[in-house]
Amino acid sequence: MFIPAGRPGIANPIDEHVGARIRMRRIMLGLSQQKLGEALGLTFQQLQKYERGTNRVGASRLWDLATVLEVPLAFFFDDMPADVAGNSPRLRAGVEGNTPTPEVDTVADPLAKRETLELARAYYKIKDPAVRKRVFELVKAQAKVDAG
Repeated sequence: MFIPAGRPGIANPIDEHVGARIRMRRIMLGLSQQKLGEALGLTFQQLQKYERGTNRVGASRLWDLATVLEVPLAFFFDDMPADVAGNSPRLRAGVEGNTPTPEVDTVADPLAKRETLELARAYYKIKDPAVRKRVFELVKAQAKVDAG
């Protein structure tokens, strides 16, 4: 029995996850959608559709993204919650088989937040290693105070 892989007009959660990882890496590198689009030969509107999961990223485009964003292909699937992985077309069609179980992300990933990405980018722009280390120690000390 054939079961459709998804509903027309509704993004697959896996495509949304991949798109979020594209966006996260783009922001970490300090690239605008326009700049990344140009590097890939795309319009920024097309890149927006990929980042939202509205359009699926084909294998050759994913290869280009990994190359331009300087990440391994697996990066786009890292930290995928099990409930998202369960939306693969194969599983939706009821095909059983060797299915690895990814770790479930029970807390929203703070690494995906824009604030975290901007903080990391700013941190690495600090040229003096001694100053950078002091900033790092300050943040760690404040986190201990807040946690305690």
